[in-house]
Amino acid sequence: MSTTTMKRPRSAAPGAAGSGELSFAGVLRSEFIKFFSLPSTLILILSTFVVMVGIAALSVWGVGASLETMAADPEMAAQMGDINELSASLPASGLIFAQLIIGALAVMVMSSEFATGSARSTFVATPTRQPVFWAKTLMVTVVSALVALASILAAFLVAKPIADNYDLPLDFASEVYQRNLWFGVLYVVMVSLIGLALGTLLKNSAGGIVVLAALFFVIPIAVDGLSGIVSWLADAARFLPDHAGSALMQMPGAEGALETWASGLVVCAWIVIPLAAAALLLQRRDI
Repeated sequence: MSTTTMKRPRSAAPGAAGSGELSFAGVLRSEFIKFFSLPSTLILILSTFVVMVGIAALSVWGVGASLETMAADPEMAAQMGDINELSASLPASGLIFAQLIIGALAVMVMSSEFATGSARSTFVATPTRQPVFWAKTLMVTVVSALVALASILAAFLVAKPIADNYDLPLDFASEVYQRNLWFGVLYVVMVSLIGLALGTLLKNSAGGIVVLAALFFVIPIAVDGLSGIVSWLADAARFLPDHAGSALMQMPGAEGALETWASGLVVCAWIVIPLAAAALLLQRRDI
């Protein structure tokens, strides 16, 4: 007499690797756990915060001290431009440096998976791969938006007493500050999502960070420098992500800038196209 023991197939086990039963919420939760378990994550987020607040404080102090020096010379003071607009933009002045820090962090969100080899286990657990990519996209969007928002608000709180000391008009409710606040957040999200796409496309942290730095620092400087020689470069420069994002933060009617709706479309294109290319390539190539 013999007995037959029925065994559940491995692939049918609840939550088994490759079963395809892992929900998007579960993937998203695991991505947040991985992201915040790394000390480098907190270090880079704190660095972004410190850079934003520090540069804002220095900018307000520098402008205030300059205006005091120029008080006896109205012509020199007039060269500073609209003081109301200038003052309101100072709390977000650190974005030019902080964007590279948060962008580098976004590059490593995906590139580190390939560098450490953890991509194999990640995609065995989620063989369709797309839930992982879009969970990382959502996570990067939320984290970068919150970090940018908190940093610009903290920069305002630090800059306000300094501005008052120099009689600089810095009003939280002003249209200029509100544009810098909300479009500044969008700018940081754009940089972060481009960084995530580069990390996915290149599978290399150093390469992704170099390309990101070139896209937001080297190319804009080169194009601006050559625009006086090659006339069409001035028009082309408006479609770079750096110029389009900066145009959103400026008041409408800035010389040479696209209209607000056009700049918004350019920013959306710089977010959607790299992400779509990264998602497609991730699905088709080997790990």
